[in-house]
Amino acid sequence: MDIVVAGSHGLIGTELLERLRERGDTVRRLVRRPPQAAHEIFWDPDEDALDPRALEGADAVVNFAGAGVGDHRWTTEYKRTILESRTRTTGLIARTLAHLDAPPPVLLQGTAVGYYGDRGAEVLTETSGPGTGFLARVVTEWEAATRPAQDAGVRVAHLRTGIVMAPDGGALGRMLPLLRWGVGGRLGSGRQYWSWITLRDHVSAVLHLLGSDVHGPVNLTGPEPATNAEVTRALAEALHRPAALAVPSVALKVALGEFASDVLGSQRALPRVLEASGFTFEHPDLASAAEWVVSG
Repeated sequence: MDIVVAGSHGLIGTELLERLRERGDTVRRLVRRPPQAAHEIFWDPDEDALDPRALEGADAVVNFAGAGVGDHRWTTEYKRTILESRTRTTGLIARTLAHLDAPPPVLLQGTAVGYYGDRGAEVLTETSGPGTGFLARVVTEWEAATRPAQDAGVRVAHLRTGIVMAPDGGALGRMLPLLRWGVGGRLGSGRQYWSWITLRDHVSAVLHLLGSDVHGPVNLTGPEPATNAEVTRALAEALHRPAALAVPSVALKVALGEFASDVLGSQRALPRVLEASGFTFEHPDLASAAEWVVSG
């Protein structure tokens, strides 16, 4: 396949590019600087700049572009950056596809389980409605930005990603070193559900969805969501370290500001659509996921 990827420098995008190339696909990357290779395509979402001809002939577009949610404190300015970095990039791709006579037939659009908001222990599937709060609003507007592509007949899947577990970086980037040193533990009460998925399974799911007929929301999460305390304990056991310490909620709120509400929020999302499409997880349970993470 000929795949165009946006947001290729992040944790997921980097792994996706490697896996696509391993299986023999042609991969072209959207970049915001002057292209330095034939496989690079210049774009500037802030200026609404993307040459439609660059997407002609592609079999699919995969978009994971967007500013990091946990990279900065959530000031008013950075919250605007979080939102606009998603809606502008997604909207530009969707409008560009819509204006092509024969657009790529598939757009896999990365979004997030933050769509559901803080829902406690409620079981959430792709048919569950949106929650409340900043991230729920962001994801709602983010997914809506794909409408031009959908109206043009492109198969659009919204990849609602959960906590991505990886040996280096991602959601566990700050937690794993502490656990390795034996000074880590649960965050807040630890009762909040984390809809986790390993990086390996996440990218495998993306590859699977490129060739399926799935459209609409897809929870990219493992089949066994667990509480933060359970995830922490599984990682500590795989490392043969204690996890007796805890970070109080008040400390998280002081350190992270409004972003702490996301860290302490709870989404118990199940991958019903992904499983129904025939996808098989390499790491379906928390124990195997933790072993894979710590062995990397």
